[in-house]
Amino acid sequence: MKALWTVCMKELRELSRDRRTLLLALVMGPLLVPALLFGILTLAQSRAKSQIEKPLQIAIVGADRAPELVKWLAAEGIERKQLAGDPDAAIRSQDEDAYVRIGDGFGKDWQAGNPALVEIVHDSTRQDSAIPVKRIENALQRYGQQVGALRLLARGVNPAVAAPLSVAHKDLSTPEARRGMVMAFLPYLLILSAFIGGAYLIIDTTAGERERQSLEPLLATPASRGAIVSGKILAASLVGLATLLLTLLALKIGAQFVPGIGKMMDVRLLAIVKMLLILLPMLFIGTALLTFIAAGAKSVKEAQSYMSMLMLLPIVPTVMLMVSPIRTQLWQYTVPFLAQNQMLLKVIRSEQVAALEWAVYFGAGFGLAALLWFAATRRYHQERLAIST
Repeated sequence: MKALWTVCMKELRELSRDRRTLLLALVMGPLLVPALLFGILTLAQSRAKSQIEKPLQIAIVGADRAPELVKWLAAEGIERKQLAGDPDAAIRSQDEDAYVRIGDGFGKDWQAGNPALVEIVHDSTRQDSAIPVKRIENALQRYGQQVGALRLLARGVNPAVAAPLSVAHKDLSTPEARRGMVMAFLPYLLILSAFIGGAYLIIDTTAGERERQSLEPLLATPASRGAIVSGKILAASLVGLATLLLTLLALKIGAQFVPGIGKMMDVRLLAIVKMLLILLPMLFIGTALLTFIAAGAKSVKEAQSYMSMLMLLPIVPTVMLMVSPIRTQLWQYTVPFLAQNQMLLKVIRSEQVAALEWAVYFGAGFGLAALLWFAATRRYHQERLAIST
């Protein structure tokens, strides 16, 4: 145990001398996650608010065929604008989000009481046109319902006859759960932060030592190889834990300065503690896995090349749940990355986590971390690790 702590303190002392690496690990990482989170959400919220509240100016092709409809749209905040050239080309070139085309037979169909054609022309692959298109569509639906009701009244028919069903929604979701939907990508950022929190130190103390040819003298000391590798993993875990604590603290503080977005998050002390507990197994899993992989690399550059692939692992459950949503089941708490994603979502949504779920999660998480720790230790018993070329 004494040798383990000696190696741990040695690695932490050497890290403290590398100010640039220390700055990246303890400052840039914790600041980057809150900056991305609050920056992206604030930008999206500001853009959506401006699109919803400000008057919408669109081109209306064939406006002279339906002057009353044009007036209705203007009263709804959808104003007509003149557009020179081909309106379809303006949509394709992204100069316009959408425009309305009133059919050639609109007047004839209107007088006959038949459905009159009104087209909303847009590009469905452009996300920035979703809000304008929805505004136009809702306004047209309200206009159609109002005119339809007036036509029935003119014929002495109660408009309610045309609506045999009154469909209503009863939403049982909590306000916290609805806010949690907006924060769906927060688990990925937190899991990634825990997974690679100690990467800087791990790469330097494994592949870096092989490249500097300082590993062989360390292995020649009386300390057991298990103590040496465990000391390295412990040192990296402490750095990762510090990074994780600073990240969660930055989230809590950042939520206070961004009140609009901050209300979407549960940043109470209890929630922060739960997030930390959830991310602890991933911290040890990532540190032990990186130690096992980087120990076989002969240079820092080679070890860093594996990082791009490892950074994709935390995003797998997020993409999987977006493509194919599944109900939460107990077995999911044994699957790395998926388990963390599900647990963090529960905390973000302010849902209760059952004692059995905690037990299964910690058992599977720390069990996998122990296996990877053992595998990394056994790898240091290979004599070829002391050979740099």
